Amino acid sequence: MNVLGIIASGVAALFITVALAKGARRAALRPHAPDEPGGRAPRAAVPRRAGGATVVLGVGTAVGGALWLGAADGSAGSVAGLLAGAGIVAVLGLVHDLKPFRAVLRLPVQTAAAVLVVCLAGLSPAACVLAVLWIVLVANAFALLDHADGLLATVGLVTAAGLLACAALGGDPALTLLPATLVAGLAGFLLHNWHPARLRLGASGAQFTGFALAASGALIQEAAPSGRAAWAALPVLATVALADTALVLVSRRRAARPLLRDTDDHIAHRLRRVRVTVPGAAVILGLWTAVPVTTATLVYAELLHPAFLLLPPAGSVAAVFVLLRIPAYTPPRTAPSRTATRRTTAPATGAAIPSAASAPGVTGPDPGKGAPSGPARTATGHPTVPPPPTGRSAAGVAAERS
Repeated sequence: MNVLGIIASGVAALFITVALAKGARRAALRPHAPDEPGGRAPRAAVPRRAGGATVVLGVGTAVGGALWLGAADGSAGSVAGLLAGAGIVAVLGLVHDLKPFRAVLRLPVQTAAAVLVVCLAGLSPAACVLAVLWIVLVANAFALLDHADGLLATVGLVTAAGLLACAALGGDPALTLLPATLVAGLAGFLLHNWHPARLRLGASGAQFTGFALAASGALIQEAAPSGRAAWAALPVLATVALADTALVLVSRRRAARPLLRDTDDHIAHRLRRVRVTVPGAAVILGLWTAVPVTTATLVYAELLHPAFLLLPPAGSVAAVFVLLRIPAYTPPRTAPSRTATRRTTAPATGAAIPSAASAPGVTGPDPGKGAPSGPARTATGHPTVPPPPTGRSAAGVAAERS
């Protein structure tokens, strides 16, 4: 595939995505009723949540047009299978955006889509098994990054740029078609997804992006020349996505929480707890992604020794251990017991009233006997009356009475 065809496909994906995203943004900002009947989400939330469909349509239209014009040459089957598999998971994500379902139900569909990709690419049986496992793992890892404004779009853009460079240096230039259009589509969508986000990728755009990146990396690695260190370089491109997944799984395991129930424990959430802004978190993860992407690209181009590939994963492991020290879960509130509440609220009136037994002529309980059941009485049988709180002594009060 020639350079002009790649550039034309990228420009087409950019303009289509921007135009569709602008229309989806207008639909999302249009005033609607606050709530649907039956307690459903507002109508405006659906276009915002399903905004990733604009990336799917933009990239899919550009790649499909290039295939129809015969720009992929002899690798049309591999590119078509890659686009078909990504489209299947995108449709699955769109259904989830409209009516959410459990995440476990996505795995069979993602596995079937990955099998379709590797079968149309003509991989060997052993390579097919490894490629399917890798595609499903990395696709879900990238999809989990869609938890903050501009985060997945930024990380996906940098990763797709690295895949584009590796594909251009590899043995099959036709595999540059999907990474090139994905770079353009994510760049156009990022204009509406940056904080404060008007649109979100949602499950449709997130799964499409993750699947396209993972499947492109697997096919580029398979088509790479034997002399290159592709087996070690290309997996490094997914370092940040895998680090976020490892952080979430370890954190939930240590806190005895469900592994598949999403909560605020990702990298961006922990950065927010140390007062990093939402755009700052996206920039930090974008720069973090650029380190392994640049290293892997230079190693793939045989400009660096493969030993340098150990640095990005080692740094990511150290970063995960540091992020684990940032608390991600709010401790549960403990309600005070009823006994403690009664003790703290009971009036202490016993010491405020002086004892009537201290007055002369007043009979009190005998030593060694229990307290009388009735009030204390004088020698003549009349009940005693506590002295008023005037500050006078009991002897003065008794003298006045006599």
